[in-house]
Formats: sequence, structure tokens, C-alpha cells
Amino acid sequence: MREKIHIYHTNDVHSHFEKWPRIRKFLKERKSLHEANGEDVFIFDCGDFVDRRHSFTEGTLGKGNVELLNDSEYTAVTIGNNEGLTLPHDALNQLYNDAKFDVLAANLYLSGGTRPSWALPYQIYRTSKGTKIGVTAATAYYRPLYKLLGWELSEPLSELESQIAELQKQVDIIIVLSHLGMHDDEVVAENNPRVDLILGGHTHHVFMNGKKVNYTTLGAAGRYGEYIGYIEAEVDTGPFLWKNYTATLFDTAVLDNPPNAAEYIKDLDEIGRDLLQTEVVTLPEPLNYSWLEQSELPVILCEALYKWCKADCALVNSGLVLSALEKGKVTKYDLHRMLPHPINPCVVELSGTELEEVLLKAEESGLSELEFQGLGFRGVMMGKFVYHEIEYNKESGSIKIAGEPLDRERIYELATLDMFTFGVFLPPIKNARRKIYYLPEFVRDLMEWELKSRYA
Repeated sequence: MREKIHIYHTNDVHSHFEKWPRIRKFLKERKSLHEANGEDVFIFDCGDFVDRRHSFTEGTLGKGNVELLNDSEYTAVTIGNNEGLTLPHDALNQLYNDAKFDVLAANLYLSGGTRPSWALPYQIYRTSKGTKIGVTAATAYYRPLYKLLGWELSEPLSELESQIAELQKQVDIIIVLSHLGMHDDEVVAENNPRVDLILGGHTHHVFMNGKKVNYTTLGAAGRYGEYIGYIEAEVDTGPFLWKNYTATLFDTAVLDNPPNAAEYIKDLDEIGRDLLQTEVVTLPEPLNYSWLEQSELPVILCEALYKWCKADCALVNSGLVLSALEKGKVTKYDLHRMLPHPINPCVVELSGTELEEVLLKAEESGLSELEFQGLGFRGVMMGKFVYHEIEYNKESGSIKIAGEPLDRERIYELATLDMFTFGVFLPPIKNARRKIYYLPEFVRDLMEWELKSRYA
């Protein structure tokens, strides 16, 4: 019997709710339309829907995001690294308590090796005409970081192969929800021709009309809700199985905006603001910031990082700080607005020669004015680099660490930001022989700790 099945997918929304009213309206209307025609509809999200950059997500620790997915009648989701690594263990373990959709994460385990009760390795859905659709999912392989939070990850490609082998005995269609990135999605398609669809994310790539790899159709919808992915599946299950998939993307910028969209978006921020009104400290004077000049708040943050990590010295970029603190009451909302980044402190071990290379690179003309987003950074530009227990004289080229001349043979512990271990900005940090990550604390937690010690 031939039937038409409609599949919608999102990925890497990152709590960019400015597009959500359009997405919500579109999905609800399309679902109603297809169901009125007697056709089945499935809606999936491929991870990083939760991002603590937004006050609503921060205030609800992601549970508000789950309510939004419930409201839009998602069928199933998988987790991305933002769900997995920016929430404390208990917060992730309870995140989906009220979910009305399935959560699929085949390669996520508790530290003892058992699966969390809320994370299914796969789920099988049956259409109204009897077609069986098997859906599995996997998330990016940041195993050492997950381990610090009390989770264990299996290698995603081999895990998916096991789940696909299990599903192909039972279903007519196999779908993978992937938060692995474009390259790994192509590898999965190359090695598993029985997979019909891979709906992907993580690397924020865009396939306007899908991409064919062997027998598999890949779909990807960019980032921040800029697109909604759509797959029209035509299936005939007998006497011979016949399938055809047509992929496209809908640009959310041209979709109808509901009349209450601005109010809806404002309400989400106000909910977060209200939940984050806990007072942290009372300041006797304002604290300012600058991205291109030495200023108070980046210096305080750098010193907090140094103390927290108990390192030899510290380095941060002033672009982290996005707002000043006024005299008087400072709340968790103020700190979140100032430092919204899901960025963790870390320590790297560098030789004196490598540390010198880092400082030379940090002081390079142009790097401080680099505009970028990603790797946890939710600001605008890199900003001037700020140091603690590092004295660097540009004119003479002399460097002192904790008041002593740099020893090129010595191994130093540098406190810095985890984003520099993932990005290419400062290669010696990315390639450091040893890296120690501190989770689940974010840089704003360190700022709160330092302000309390100074102004309690």
C-alpha cells in the first residue's frame, strides 16, 4: 500500500527563541494540514535545542525548552553537547521528566554502564497504514568531558551500527538523528546503506535539498532556527518495498509570524529574569568593561580563574564580558547577562617556549578584533587578552611569570578557557600535552565566587 509520510526536523536551535514563534506556528499548521489529509507526520530535533545563553533556559535549567518542544508536538529528540555538557548531572537526568516525546541517545550511559531510564537506544513508530519506522540517535563523542559529569559515552559510529543492525530486522524505514557533524554523518551513510535518512546537526551545516550518500538521504537545517528541515517520504510496502525521499528546507525568515510573536519572545526572557533574581552581592561602586582597553571586570574574571584553578598564571579574552555591573544589588540575572557563555575553566600544561608562543599570538594585531561565535562563546569579538601573574613587555619582548623571568624549559600551568582547547586561535593551548577541565562551573560561576569574596 502506497502512502505519503511527512517528516520535519530542526537542529542546533541553541535557545534562539527569536525564530521560535514562526517555527511553532508553521509546525502546528503543517501537522494539522497533513493529518486532515489522513497522512502521518513526525517531528524530530537533532540536539543543542537547549543553550544556557538565554535567561529562560538558564532560569529553568532547560525544562522550559522541553515545554516548548511539548507544545509543538515533537515526536522525538536527541541530545547535543549543550544538553549533555552544560547541565550538571542531576539537571540532565531530570531534564526530560515531563517530556511528551521520546528522547533517543543510543551512546549515552550512566557511569556504571547502564542506560538512563529516559534515554532510549531506538524507538519504532508505526504509521496509520502499517509502515514501521525505526529511529535511533547518537551524540558527539566528548567522552572525557561526559565522564567528568558522571556519564559514559560509547563510540557513536559503532553504537549506531549495532542499533541499525537491530532495527533492520524489524522495520521498513530507518532514520538516524545525529548530533555528530557532517563528516560523521557521511561515514554512517557510507557504512550503513540500509539507513534511509540521517537528520543531522552539530556542525551547523545546511543541505538545502538534502544530500545523497549512496542510498541514504542526509538532511541538515543549519543553526539558530534559521531553517526547518522537511522530508517528504513516499512508501509502498508491498508486494515489493519501494521508497522515495524528497528533502528541502523552509527559511523561517519568510514564514508567517504570529501577531503575538514579540510578546511571546519577551515573556520568555521575563520568565528567566524573574527566576534569576537571587541577589549575589551588593557593590559599593560600579564595575566597567572594555573589549579593547584594560578594564575592571575582565581583570577580576582573570584573577578568579587563577585562584579557582590554583595555576601558575591565567589568561582570558575581554570579549567574554558583555555588560557592566552597576553600583548596588547584583543578581544572578545580571551575571548571566554579563557572562552568558557555556564556557568552563580549564588548566593546560605548557612549556615556557609554548607559553611564549601563546602570548605572542594573543598580542598579534587583529586577533583581539576578531568577530566570531561558537565553541561556547556567545559574544561578539575576541577582545583584548588579559593576564594574571603574567607580565609581557611588547617593546622588549621580556616575559615574567609570577615576577620571575620566563624559563623556556619549565612546565607551567596556565588557567584559561576550555574554548581555546577546542579552537585554533592559540595552537599551543589546543595541542597542550595535558588539559584539566573543571565542570560543571561556568565562567559566570567563578565571577560570582570572586565577587562574593571581595564584597560579601
